[in-house]
Amino acid sequence: MGERVAIRRKDVLIGSHQTMGHVLFLESGVVSEAARAPDGRRIEVGIVGGEGFVGVPILFGVDATPHEISVLLEGEALRIEAEAFRRFLDGHPAARSLFLRYAHIYQLQTAETAVANGVQTLEERLARWLLMCHDRIRDDEFSITHESLSVMLGVRRPGVTTALHVLEGAGMIRGRRSHIQILNRTKLSEAAGGSYGVPEREYRRLIEGKV
Repeated sequence: MGERVAIRRKDVLIGSHQTMGHVLFLESGVVSEAARAPDGRRIEVGIVGGEGFVGVPILFGVDATPHEISVLLEGEALRIEAEAFRRFLDGHPAARSLFLRYAHIYQLQTAETAVANGVQTLEERLARWLLMCHDRIRDDEFSITHESLSVMLGVRRPGVTTALHVLEGAGMIRGRRSHIQILNRTKLSEAAGGSYGVPEREYRRLIEGKV
């Protein structure tokens, strides 16, 4: 029903206000959904990896979004035409139910991002983001620039650099040019200050069937 495609860093998968002609199920890599602030800055509102899919609005009969969805970490995906996906959903109500549960979880993720941006410190928000990325790549080391992190967190680059040094100084991560290695996930979870875990627990409950 679909084709496997390579997704490369900075590729725009869905443009702002552009018709969504397909959905993508990631087999590897991480995709970022970003909103644009009035001053033109892009701020991340959600990320997707192998746990979900790109094109959630299509589930609700919506064919475009004001947000931009682009590749953060390269990988591969199964791309399915939007109309073929709609036909599949019409004939498979159990699959539709599963995808709607994922949409609920993704909505929780964006809500928790808003809460974190409003009340958490930058170090806590960074710790949360690193945990979320770690969940999706299933590798302790990945490539990411300070500039990309500043977009993800909606802050200036020097703030990201300082926050990374704080986490590194506490032995949670190791940073080198454009790379981050997770050293101690338990400490990183503690450093997130409660900002991480709500959508993750719902995913285990509603998708994996684990309490």
